[in-house]
Amino acid sequence: MSNQDHILIVDDDRDIRTLLASYLEKQGLRCTTAADGREMRAALEAHRIDLIVLDIMMPGEDGLTLCRNLRAASGDSANTPVLMLTARGEDMDRIIGLEMGADDYLPKPFVPRELYARVRAILRRARALPPNMAAPDTQPRELCFSHWRLDTVARHLIDSNGAIVALSGAEFRMLNIFLAHPQRVLSRDQLMELTQGREADVFDRSIDLLISRLRQRLGDNAREPAIIKTVRNEGYVLACEVTPAGAAS
Repeated sequence: MSNQDHILIVDDDRDIRTLLASYLEKQGLRCTTAADGREMRAALEAHRIDLIVLDIMMPGEDGLTLCRNLRAASGDSANTPVLMLTARGEDMDRIIGLEMGADDYLPKPFVPRELYARVRAILRRARALPPNMAAPDTQPRELCFSHWRLDTVARHLIDSNGAIVALSGAEFRMLNIFLAHPQRVLSRDQLMELTQGREADVFDRSIDLLISRLRQRLGDNAREPAIIKTVRNEGYVLACEVTPAGAAS
């Protein structure tokens, strides 16, 4: 068996599929291509895929729909990292992709070298956190904070009444990072690296928008947040204690 990382490129533009596959294969990666959702699902059934490069703007089932359905499905492919390609660069388009479960996004036009760097960063992030920020080796099934519980296996929140609140993949990763480092200020650059495997661009507001979405899930007042607080000119901090479910009082 080959130990090459296997990349699935999903784009309705044949020229883009061919260009990306050719470039990534020259970098030592194995590539399979798909023109639409049907071919994508067939490839996922036939191969072990390590990462999906998914175009957002496709006829029929678009990239957002395919990503959402992938995350909702059962099986190993549900957790396959996704790099979303989009011709639109607006913040809201980016955050919608993250909400659907994408691990990162890359606006078109781009150069293949940048895409390769993103692919490598996502694969690295999917396998391990940076050593200085690594989460505990043995994480409890449920973590309690404020009046919430996070189920780290099912990847959803549970409120004090037992109601379940769904989280996108990006929201879960962000919250899990905060819970692993409570009462510690995390900068935007750190959060970008830990959740998306890359440094923050000065004009990139995706972390701020994701924090805003996470606060909404938690019912945290945006004007005076009590759970995830903003530290001016520094970043964000989870301002409450975190305990394993069995140790909560």
